[in-house]
Formats: sequence, structure tokens, C-alpha cells
Amino acid sequence: MTGPVTPPTFADVQEAAARIRPHIHRTPVLTSSFLNALTGAELFFKCENFQKAGAFKVRGASNAVFGLPEARTGAGVATHSSGNHALSLSYAAGRRGIPVTVVMPRTAPEAKKAAVRGYGGTIVECEPSTSSREAVFAKVVAQSGADFVHPYNDPRVIAGQGTCALELMEQVEGLDAVIAPIGGGGMISGTCLTLSAIAPDIDIFAAEPARADDACRSFRAGHIIADDAPDTIADGLKVPLKDLTWHFVRNHVTDILLADEDEIISAMLLTWQRMKIVVEASSSVPLATLLKHKDRFRGRRIGVILTGGNVDLNRLPWTGSEKGE
Repeated sequence: MTGPVTPPTFADVQEAAARIRPHIHRTPVLTSSFLNALTGAELFFKCENFQKAGAFKVRGASNAVFGLPEARTGAGVATHSSGNHALSLSYAAGRRGIPVTVVMPRTAPEAKKAAVRGYGGTIVECEPSTSSREAVFAKVVAQSGADFVHPYNDPRVIAGQGTCALELMEQVEGLDAVIAPIGGGGMISGTCLTLSAIAPDIDIFAAEPARADDACRSFRAGHIIADDAPDTIADGLKVPLKDLTWHFVRNHVTDILLADEDEIISAMLLTWQRMKIVVEASSSVPLATLLKHKDRFRGRRIGVILTGGNVDLNRLPWTGSEKGE
């Protein structure tokens, strides 16, 4: 995308919902009496781990790809991503039959790299830092002329992510709050966009790894603070806020809560054990913070967005292979 960028509106979310409906799943909402008892809250898990390509990001990627005018599809699309946006854009581009190039950190999970290739995407590797990612990506776009679909700082993507909360509100009545992970802020921004329009009384919480807490520090300081290369097991939450997502965070988020690495791993294992579903570490940060701040959520009805389930099954964190990396 080029030129000045303005925040999307709720009308954009509604248009996105109609545009992407043939290409995504309407994901289920699951509950767990065990986790309700453990947290003291009534939890409703929006299971984007069951989404096409295994992550919520297929919503925004599909909205961008299928909203692209035919005249601009020849050079295809390109992005930089640690994984889920990469494979989601590859999925959407494959369905439309256009080329896609993705810049990925060399340390990105092999399961996510394999998924990108499986959907027909071309991977260009970079070092695991925001500065390296953006420098390598600039070269890719200059050479290909592809349409840049930013992983989160793109109004088309944010509007697409907003369809998740739209579905959740149709599926569950009487929510007091919604909580989702935050990295770059695409899902939180989409959630803010939708809920501020149709349910402004609902609190919106963001959950972040303590070892990648730049969004929390930004929220407290009142301006964007960007870390270049944070180190956390929640690989989807390492990127910083940008201008569009910061707009929604500073205007609509109630609070940003933190969880440390062991708490994230414990919440991930607990979800696997008690709900019998596969979720990745990034998806587990909200439950980790709910368990850490029980008093804040006790007795309330909470929507919990499980953002993805793309896990390298050969490197599960509770086996010890991922800890401390």
C-alpha cells in the first residue's frame, strides 16, 4: 500500500465479513468448566486455532487479497512475518491464484515455514530482528513491485481481523470483557474497532509476554516504544505497535496485562490437557494473564481469543527444548 493511511471503520469490517466468508471458517466458541473454576470467571474461548491456515490472520490476509483490484494482481503480494501472517497470506494468494513472497526470520518455526511453502509461497529469510526484517523486505518489494500487505499496520488487515469479534458477539451474549494477545496489535485493533461500534461497554484487555512488553510500556508512556528483537516463546508477539494499531490501543484498550515465560507455557499445557485442543504459545498468553489476575476477572463473562494453533510438534516447550531460547 502507498500514500496516507487512515484507520478502517466498522463499515469496513462489515464489508470484510461478506468478502471473506467463502474463504474462512466461522470458528467455534468452546468452554471449560475446569478453567472457569480455576479462574473464577466464565470463559468463552473463540477458537481461531481452528481457522483456515491455523490462525486468525487468514481473516485480514483474505480481506486484503480478495479486495485487491484485478489490475494490481499481476505482481502478486508480499509481506514480512514470523509465521502466521506469512502462511495466511500464502493461503489467500493461492486461492486467488497470484504470487506471494514472504520475508521470514531464519528462526521462525519450521512448521510455519513448511506451511508457507505448502501454500505456494516463496520465502526470503532475514535475521530475527525488526530492523533486518524491514530492510530485507524493502529489497524484495523494490525488485518485485508486489502489493505490500503489512501483517497488522494495514487497514484491510485490521478490518479483516475485526470480523473475529463480530462473530464472537453473535455467538455469545452478555460478555463483560474480551481479552486477546498483543504483538503488533492487529487482532486487538480489529477487536477494538468492532466492539467500540457495537458493544462499547465491553472492556478490552490485551495480553503480552513480559519479555516482549513494548506494547505495555507504550500504553503506560502514552507513545510507541519499540523493541527491535525481544526474546519470548510467544513468537507471534515479538513485533512492535505501529501508527494504525497504536491508534486503537491508546483509544480503546482497557489495560495490557503481562505473563512471564513459565506462566505462558503452563497455560499452553493446561489448554492442551483440559480442552484437548492444540494452541500455540502466543494464544496462551491471555489465559496466563487471567490466571495471574484472578481478582480482576472473578465473576465476569470473558471472551478469550485463541489466535492460532501452528505448533512445531517436535519442539513442545514443556519438553524443555524451547525453554530459554
